[in-house]
Amino acid sequence: MTQHPLNNVWAIINPISGIGSKRKIPGMIEKMCASAGCECSIAFSEYAGHARQITRRAIESGAGIIIAVGGDGTVNEVATSMVHSDVVLGIIPRGSGNGLARELHIPMDTHRALELIMKGHVSTIDGCRANEHIFFTTCGLGFDATVSQKFAAEKHRGSLTYVRRTITEYLYYKPEVYELRIGRRAVKETAFLVACANASQYGNNAYIAPNADVADGKIDVTILAPFTPLEVPSLAFQLFTKNIEKNSKIRTFQTTQLSIVRQSRGVMHLDGDPVMADAEINISVVPKALKVFAPDNIAGQSSSQNLFERVTAFFNSRFSH
Repeated sequence: MTQHPLNNVWAIINPISGIGSKRKIPGMIEKMCASAGCECSIAFSEYAGHARQITRRAIESGAGIIIAVGGDGTVNEVATSMVHSDVVLGIIPRGSGNGLARELHIPMDTHRALELIMKGHVSTIDGCRANEHIFFTTCGLGFDATVSQKFAAEKHRGSLTYVRRTITEYLYYKPEVYELRIGRRAVKETAFLVACANASQYGNNAYIAPNADVADGKIDVTILAPFTPLEVPSLAFQLFTKNIEKNSKIRTFQTTQLSIVRQSRGVMHLDGDPVMADAEINISVVPKALKVFAPDNIAGQSSSQNLFERVTAFFNSRFSH
């Protein structure tokens, strides 16, 4: 972790992310910058992809710090354009899930999130690539991707909307067959979902990959087999208590790259936002991709089990060819 002074700050605000008003946030950011004696520019995103454009313009203008105000989708747009740059990302979490902010222990309160940025503690984290797309928390195929697609179309966001949509989709969702390839080894799995995680959680403290570490250079893969309605309560409880790996329907392993082949082109989610993707999705780590303000040194928190042992155990438990 390093110290970083405030200089040439840009703030990119998504006015419609999550719930609650963001009316006071521009003034709070301006006050912070004034107290630090640094320049400040504030911009509002107006459509999907706009935050990415503003970020590129900010970097070209010599920004030293870019603050993303919004949810994981906004953070993804901003951070994607900052990969391997010297610009530092600040996060003011104002979304529905706030997965990356929670992973980095960034306060959900705006005042405290700004205080964290003022302290200037910087960590460097990995990203991951899914075909041409970058993600920082999770990439998902299957049920969670379907839910993210439906949730994105909702007029009213928030946790209750997400829960309602999840229950509705569960009643009609049919598991798919996936082929997972690492090098010359491959397995086929009928799965409810396949999650590839850089961070341990989706957001809202739902831990799909409890051993994941955003600074360990690895991808944690979680495969959830089909399950019955009677098994939903235990799965949900384990998801929110960091114990999902103990469920008999879950298989996990770690790797630095893999390919996932499904039966046809379809939706996947990246940091909670749905995108259309080919039948084959190639996933890899982007090491030390992003500098971000965080309160703690987040490196070195991954599972102690050897990477090779995790992959080998997974493939040996299934069939290979």
